[in-house]
Formats: sequence, structure tokens, C-alpha cells
Amino acid sequence: MKKILILIVIFCSSNVLAHMGHYEKYNKIEMEIFRNGELIGYSYYFFTRNGEETIVTNQTKFSVKLLGATIFQVEGYGEEKYLKDQLISYDSKTLQNNKEKFVKLFFDKDKNEFNIKGSSYSGVATIDNVIGNWWSHKILQSDSQISSISGSIKKQVVTFIGRKKIEQYGQAYEVDHFKLESKNMSLSEDKRLNFDIWFDKKISMIRRVSYSRMGNWEYRLKSFE
Repeated sequence: MKKILILIVIFCSSNVLAHMGHYEKYNKIEMEIFRNGELIGYSYYFFTRNGEETIVTNQTKFSVKLLGATIFQVEGYGEEKYLKDQLISYDSKTLQNNKEKFVKLFFDKDKNEFNIKGSSYSGVATIDNVIGNWWSHKILQSDSQISSISGSIKKQVVTFIGRKKIEQYGQAYEVDHFKLESKNMSLSEDKRLNFDIWFDKKISMIRRVSYSRMGNWEYRLKSFE
């Protein structure tokens, strides 16, 4: 009960402003990707605005090597489009070991739902879903996310672990530690959500994400402007 109350308090102030209002002063967010402590790639987010419309584009690229040979690589591009605080479209293309995955989503205003055509799922989704990216704190507030790579819908549970101090790039930060897991933890490992997330509410950004899948992975917030 205490953890639930703390979670409500943490996000109470976040809801005073519209979601996109937290990010109106940012133009770029840079995250670096590490596997087993080795830098292997990046994930960048760029913000462009035109009146009440905001476009968030993502470029992600990383590769895993073994004895000098590339055994796994991903290169992806995505674009989220918002009108005020409402997601109105999302498009992405991802090459995963030369296999193409994609998502095409649009907001059906008449039916008040998302229409999705993706490499893993085609159909509809409720508007309380969020895109599964790491730039937005809304991923910690939702009980369901849409895969940014394939369009599949994933039910999730977010648990507040506690207030922590972490060090990153030579700096110390006071952050909130969360666990984000699949609602159904009996799913196979490649489909299951199981992330530790460190959120800095001072800047409304995720400082670090970690998970284990064929190694220990981390996404670290390097810079923003």
C-alpha cells in the first residue's frame, strides 16, 4: 500500500501539465546503449514543433559482435506525431538482422481508438496505450504499451521500488526506481517485459533502463538539449 501511495504522489505533479508540456523545451535526447558494460550503439530522439503539433523522431542503431563478427544488429527509425497531448500517428521501420519489422498506426477520431498495422499485430487498440519508447515518462503511467518495432500490444505492471542515488557519466542523480513487467510473466522470454527503470522527476526523463536478455543491457541518458 505504501508503494502505491508513493507512486501516486510521484506522478500527481506530473499530471498538472499535459504530457507533451514536459518536453516543450527539449529538442534532442541522446541515449547510449550498453551490453555487458560495452558501448554498442545509440538511441536518439528529436523534437520538432509546428503550432499545436509535435513530432518525435527516433533513430536507434546497435550491433553485437562475437570474436569480431557481428551476430546481432538492429537499425530503426520511428516517428510519433502528437496534436496537443494526443498521439495521432506513429510509423516505424526496423531492420533486425536484415529482417524488416514495421508499425503503421493512426488515431481514429470517430471511434476514439488506435488503428494498427504492424509486422506482429494488425487491429485496434485503446487510446490509453503508449508507444514503447524511453523518452516519455508516460510509459510508467500506463498499463499497456504498443511495441515500437512490431505493433504488438503488451499489458504491463509498473511497481515503485524506491528512491535511489545512481552515478552515471561521472555525475550523481537522485532518481525513482521502478520495475516494469509484463502482466503475464509466463510469456516466453523474448516476448516478456522485464525492465528496471530509473526516472529523474526533476527533468521528467528516464535516466537509465536495464534488462537481461542474451546479456545485461542498459540504455543510459547521456545528454539532452
